[in-house]
Amino acid sequence: MTKLKLGPIADEKPVKLTVELPAAVHRDLVAYAEVLSRTTGQATSDPAKLIVPMIEHFMATDRAFVKARRSNAQPRTGTPAISG
Repeated sequence: MTKLKLGPIADEKPVKLTVELPAAVHRDLVAYAEVLSRTTGQATSDPAKLIVPMIEHFMATDRAFVKARRSNAQPRTGTPAISG
Protein backbone atom coordinates (compact mmCIF):
# COMPACT_ATOMS: atom_id res chain seq x y z
CA MET A 1 0.00 0.00 0.00
CA THR A 2 1.21 3.50 -0.84
CA LYS A 3 2.05 5.76 2.11
CA LEU A 4 0.89 9.25 1.17
CA LYS A 5 1.56 12.39 3.19
CA LEU A 6 -2.14 13.32 3.11
CA GLY A 7 -5.02 11.53 4.75
CA PRO A 8 -8.77 12.13 4.59
CA ILE A 9 -9.73 15.72 3.76
CA ALA A 10 -11.59 17.74 6.42
CA ASP A 11 -14.74 19.51 5.30
CA GLU A 12 -14.54 23.10 6.58
CA LYS A 13 -16.04 26.41 5.51
CA PRO A 14 -13.77 27.67 2.72
CA VAL A 15 -12.37 31.08 1.86
CA LYS A 16 -12.48 31.78 -1.88
CA LEU A 17 -9.07 32.07 -3.53
CA THR A 18 -8.26 31.90 -7.23
CA VAL A 19 -4.90 30.58 -8.44
CA GLU A 20 -3.48 29.49 -11.77
CA LEU A 21 -1.55 26.25 -11.89
CA PRO A 22 0.79 25.05 -14.61
CA ALA A 23 -0.78 22.20 -16.59
CA ALA A 24 1.84 19.74 -15.32
CA VAL A 25 1.01 20.60 -11.68
CA HIS A 26 -2.70 20.13 -12.38
CA ARG A 27 -2.05 16.72 -13.98
CA ASP A 28 -0.03 15.70 -10.92
CA LEU A 29 -2.79 16.96 -8.63
CA VAL A 30 -5.38 14.86 -10.50
CA ALA A 31 -3.10 11.81 -10.33
CA TYR A 32 -2.50 12.39 -6.60
CA ALA A 33 -6.27 12.62 -6.03
CA GLU A 34 -6.75 9.28 -7.81
CA VAL A 35 -4.08 7.56 -5.70
CA LEU A 36 -5.44 9.13 -2.50
CA SER A 37 -8.94 7.99 -3.38
CA ARG A 38 -7.74 4.41 -3.87
CA THR A 39 -5.68 4.32 -0.67
CA THR A 40 -8.21 5.98 1.67
CA GLY A 41 -11.40 4.68 0.11
CA GLN A 42 -12.67 8.28 0.20
CA ALA A 43 -13.76 9.55 -3.21
CA THR A 44 -12.01 12.78 -4.10
CA SER A 45 -14.23 14.26 -6.80
CA ASP A 46 -12.44 17.62 -6.90
CA PRO A 47 -8.63 17.49 -6.95
CA ALA A 48 -8.56 21.19 -5.98
CA LYS A 49 -9.66 20.13 -2.49
CA LEU A 50 -6.19 18.63 -2.03
CA ILE A 51 -4.45 21.99 -2.28
CA VAL A 52 -5.33 23.22 1.22
CA PRO A 53 -4.22 20.07 3.07
CA MET A 54 -1.04 20.01 0.99
CA ILE A 55 -0.22 23.62 1.87
CA GLU A 56 -1.09 23.00 5.54
CA HIS A 57 1.19 19.95 5.62
CA PHE A 58 3.96 21.84 3.85
CA MET A 59 3.84 24.73 6.33
CA ALA A 60 3.53 22.44 9.37
CA THR A 61 6.65 20.50 8.34
CA ASP A 62 8.77 23.47 7.27
CA ARG A 63 11.05 23.79 10.29
CA ALA A 64 12.23 27.30 9.43
CA PHE A 65 8.63 28.52 9.10
CA VAL A 66 7.53 26.89 12.36
CA LYS A 67 10.53 28.39 14.17
CA ALA A 68 9.95 31.85 12.70
CA ARG A 69 6.26 31.69 13.52
CA ARG A 70 7.01 30.74 17.13
CA SER A 71 9.58 33.51 17.54
CA ASN A 72 7.20 36.10 16.07
CA ALA A 73 4.24 35.01 18.19
CA GLN A 74 3.59 37.43 21.01
CA PRO A 75 1.76 36.24 24.11
CA ARG A 76 -1.71 37.67 24.54
CA THR A 77 -2.40 38.91 28.02
CA GLY A 78 -5.42 40.69 29.39
CA THR A 79 -8.20 42.31 27.47
CA PRO A 80 -7.59 44.83 24.71
CA ALA A 81 -8.18 48.43 25.81
CA ILE A 82 -11.25 50.10 24.40
CA SER A 83 -10.97 53.82 23.90
CA GLY A 84 -14.09 55.86 23.69
